[in-house]
Amino acid sequence: MIPSGLMSFPLTPFTPADEVNTSVFADHIEDQLAHGPAALFVACGTGEYSSLSAPEYAEVVRHAVRVVAGRVPVLAGAGGGLGNARAAVGAASDAGADGILLLPPYLVGGTEDGYLAYVESVAGAGRLPVLVYRRGLARIGVSTALRLLSVPRVAGIKEGDGDLDSMARMVTAVRTSGHPRAEAFAFLNGLPTAEVSATACRAIGIRDYSSAVLCFAPDIARAFHTALTTGDTAVTSRLLTDFYLPLTALRDQVPGYAVSLVKAGARLRGLDVGHVRAPLVDAAPDHVEQLKDLLARGRRALAETGGGAEPAVTDGAGTGLTPEQGAPAVAVAS
Repeated sequence: MIPSGLMSFPLTPFTPADEVNTSVFADHIEDQLAHGPAALFVACGTGEYSSLSAPEYAEVVRHAVRVVAGRVPVLAGAGGGLGNARAAVGAASDAGADGILLLPPYLVGGTEDGYLAYVESVAGAGRLPVLVYRRGLARIGVSTALRLLSVPRVAGIKEGDGDLDSMARMVTAVRTSGHPRAEAFAFLNGLPTAEVSATACRAIGIRDYSSAVLCFAPDIARAFHTALTTGDTAVTSRLLTDFYLPLTALRDQVPGYAVSLVKAGARLRGLDVGHVRAPLVDAAPDHVEQLKDLLARGRRALAETGGGAEPAVTDGAGTGLTPEQGAPAVAVAS
């Protein structure tokens, strides 16, 4: 199932010898769980899926499943070439993952019919629910979204293109289609620094989002989500002004900083997640200093507005819902 709420996309830590650091990864996951995400998406974009070998990928997913131990659903990334994507689905299933985030195919573009065939083939490689990431070469229009309703293991769409007009039409078309899965089909805001677009996305029916900030400033990310869901615009506006919008401007200065700055922030938090793998580059020292200042500004904004959040509650059944989330999980036909 694809649960509802604030989603965590953990980093993949590397040692100085460029091996996956499973010990730090376990600490990172526990830190994320302490702040109440509805689900963990491992080995995805923030987790540097494209840089992992097949054995490393299997290790990351297997380790995440073992550490989480059923407290929340664990979904794994898959994507790239068709053969690699299908193999990743099989490996994730063997490792005990609860679902798949299907990342865009690599380099080769195609028609919407071609991409639909890609999704059908990958989804057919296992029995896990699949969330399709609409971004880059992954072309999904309204008609294709409606056709995805009839692919049994496709659970929903994660939006990463930023075309909210198109997404509004897509959400409306799906919800009013009369298809048996129309109401259960999930939509997730997966735009970089999703908090910036969260209010606009909620207005068109996309309430849930993934937060990279949760990886390195979970207090800020959780407070923003709580304020957003309770309608506390004083907190959301202040955090956008003092933290999220300047963070976005900093992120946009260098390609790949959507991952590099997150790892830099995690290191500032005291978590030795190591470097990013090429072709990404680590954040420059002056940019790390700017990030440090932004974190201080964000926390000052929380203190001055009275923002903050109660600890999340996990019910023991793997839902990971916090009190303010409240929405039911999305079930997927098998």
